[in-house]
Amino acid sequence: MKTIKNELIYFATALMFFTRIPVPFTIPYSNEIMNKSQKYFAWVGLLVGLINAVILYLSFQLFNLEIGIILMMISSVLLTGAFHEDGFTDVCDSFGGGYGKEKILTIMKDSRVGAYGAVGIVLLFALKFFSIQALGTIDLLKTLGIIVLAHTSSRFIAGTMIYTHQYVTDIDVSKSKPLANKPLDGRSLLVGLISVLLSFTLVPDWRLLLALALAYVGKICMGWYFKKHIGGYTGDCLGSVQQVCEVLFYLGTMIVWKFI
Repeated sequence: MKTIKNELIYFATALMFFTRIPVPFTIPYSNEIMNKSQKYFAWVGLLVGLINAVILYLSFQLFNLEIGIILMMISSVLLTGAFHEDGFTDVCDSFGGGYGKEKILTIMKDSRVGAYGAVGIVLLFALKFFSIQALGTIDLLKTLGIIVLAHTSSRFIAGTMIYTHQYVTDIDVSKSKPLANKPLDGRSLLVGLISVLLSFTLVPDWRLLLALALAYVGKICMGWYFKKHIGGYTGDCLGSVQQVCEVLFYLGTMIVWKFI
């Protein structure tokens, strides 16, 4: 019973950290709990993806595909508090306007959104909208499953940064966000992978493995870029990886559906 209770605490911690979904009980907090909650990051993505898919389906029944996608994107932002989107804009601003590790990290901690961040998030949302629109026009039901899989796999891929790259300590520790930055054992990584495999059952198409591979290549390239310029990753870097990998999964699905 104690083990089950601990696992519920870890999942609730991940849920509270990445979404605005209220948890109906008080949970303790510590750096250890935060680190152990990382195994459920992808499971939170599975939940968010399911909610998004339901909203898109219901909105499509009431309006049309385009309005449904916009309402889904709005609900996603409200559901997560734009957590990952904020990381993406911070990364755009810091790497676009900064030179050198210290300057980049300083800009990254600035809460204001600059030109690079504004342009970046608009282009990202445009890519997300038009790619989902194109997929939905081909097969709406499969697209609903792809949305769930994209949210789940992108969070799992972003979480692997903890295993493959070094965490970079923020210059101003007082402004640092709590972050799971210590890798767990392989069994914990498997817990997250199970959520991805479960998502694949919604759209049993082997070609989506190629889309998943493209998303992971995106993570590799971003990880290389982060390591080159700041020596590793920050919480904002993880958010940007999630957003980019989600979009890459949509684009990868379009490619494999078109050519394979």
